[in-house]
Amino acid sequence: MKPFIHDDFLLQNGPARELYHGYAAAMPIIDYHCHLPPAEVADDRRWQNLTQVWLGGDHYKWRALRSNGVDERFITGDAPDREKFQKLAETMPYLLRNPLFDWSHLELARYFGVTDLLTPATAEAVWQAAAERLAQPAFSARGLMTASKVRLVCTTDDPCDSLEHHVRVRASGFAVKVLPTWRPDKALAIDRPAFWNGWLDRLEAAAGVPVRTWDDLLAALQKRHDVFASVGCRLSDYGLDTVYAEPYTEAEVRAIFAYVRQGGKGGAKPEEVRRYRSAVLVACMTMDAQAGWSAQIHYGAMRNNNTRMFQSLGPDTGFDSIGDWNVAEPMSRLFDRLEQADALPRTVIYTLNPRDNEMIGTMLGNFQRGPVAGRMQFGSGWWFNDQRDGMLRQMEALSQLGLLSRFVGMLTDSRSFLSYTRHEYFRRVLCNLLGTDMAEGRIPHDIAWTGEIVKDICYRNAVRYFGFDLPLEG
Repeated sequence: MKPFIHDDFLLQNGPARELYHGYAAAMPIIDYHCHLPPAEVADDRRWQNLTQVWLGGDHYKWRALRSNGVDERFITGDAPDREKFQKLAETMPYLLRNPLFDWSHLELARYFGVTDLLTPATAEAVWQAAAERLAQPAFSARGLMTASKVRLVCTTDDPCDSLEHHVRVRASGFAVKVLPTWRPDKALAIDRPAFWNGWLDRLEAAAGVPVRTWDDLLAALQKRHDVFASVGCRLSDYGLDTVYAEPYTEAEVRAIFAYVRQGGKGGAKPEEVRRYRSAVLVACMTMDAQAGWSAQIHYGAMRNNNTRMFQSLGPDTGFDSIGDWNVAEPMSRLFDRLEQADALPRTVIYTLNPRDNEMIGTMLGNFQRGPVAGRMQFGSGWWFNDQRDGMLRQMEALSQLGLLSRFVGMLTDSRSFLSYTRHEYFRRVLCNLLGTDMAEGRIPHDIAWTGEIVKDICYRNAVRYFGFDLPLEG
C-alpha cells in the first residue's frame, strides 16, 4: 500500500506532476513573513524531544487537541512531554480532512523519515525515530533552515526591539539571510492607555528621544525605522482587526495623543481611537514608501474571544477567530489618501475572511501602477486559510481579477522551524491547479511556459518584488 505522503502527493494528473517535479520542487524558499524568534537562529537552538519542536507554541495543534476533549494540562500545562505527544497521537486519527493531518504527516516524512501514520499504536516508534534525528548534529535551527533550502526569512519585530540577534546572525556568516520586519502594532493600542503608555516609554528608551507629543512619536518611529533599514529591513507589517481610514486633522490627532499620554480620565473615545489609528497607519506607510519598503496588512482577526482562557494563558494561544468587519470603503480611502500624496508603498493585503477575496482582487486593481509589476499584491491564504481550499480560493480570485503570474507566493507565518513544508504543500496545490487546467484544456498545454510561471511564483517574483539581494535562480 502506498504511504499517505509520497512523491506525487496532491498531484492528480500528468501535467501537475511535470510542473511540480520539473519546476517547483527544486526552487529555494523565501519566507518573507514568519514569527521565528531571531534569538533561536542566532543561538542555533536545539530541542530535546519531538514535543518541544512540534507542539511548543503551535496554537493550530492546541485548538485541535481541545476540540478532541484533551485536558489543558496536556496542551499548555505541566504534563510530561511524552504524555503531551501521546495525546496528539490519540487525536491525529480524528483530524482526517483537517489540514493538520496533511501538514503533520508532511513534517514527519520530511524531517524525521517517518511515513507511517501517527496513531496511538505508532506513537512510541515515531517518538523514538524523532529522538534519533534530534540527536544528530545537523538537527538544529540553522540546520533545518539549510536542509529546507531556505535562502531568506523575514522575522516579525517591534520597533523597540534591539535587533541584536539579527546582527549576530549576520556576523556569524550564516548563509541564510535573516532580516527584521517592522511591526508597529503597539503604537496603535491607544485604547489600552496603561499598556500603550508603557510601550511609549520603551520606545523613548529605544529611540533615545522623548515621546511626549504626537510629533515626538513620529520622530521616534522614524529613528527606529531608519535603524531597521540599516539592518536590512525591506518590509513592514500591520496586524489590524479592521482597516482604519477615518478623516482626521493633525490638530485632532495631536490633541488625542496628548490627552491619553498625560493620563486623561477615561482615555480616548472610540471615534478618537479610529482617527488616531488612521493617522498612525498613514504616517508609517508613508515612511515605508520613502524607504522603498513593501508594506503588509494582515486584517480580520477577532482575537482573545475566550476571556477566561486569555486571563489564564495570555494572547496567541488558540482563542482567535475570523472577524467580519466591512473594510472595502476604509481600504479604498486609505490607499487613495496615500496615493494622492504619492506615498503608497508596494503593499501586500492578507484577509482572514475569505468572503473578502473578490473585493480585494478588484480593490487592488484600482491602485496598480508601473513600473512595479504587481505593485499591489493579494497575499497568500493566511492563518485559517493556509490550507488547500483557502489557497485555491485565493488563487482563483487572484487569477480571475488580477495576475496570478505576478503573485509573490507562499510564506509560513510560523514560529516553527519545521513549517517549511508549508511551502511544499502550497507548491503542490499550485501545480495541481495549473496541471488540471492544462489537462482539461483551460490553459495551453505548454509545460515549459507554465513551468517558468511556477518558478516565478515559488521564488523569483519575491526576489524581484521585495528587492532582496539574491540570485534569481537561487
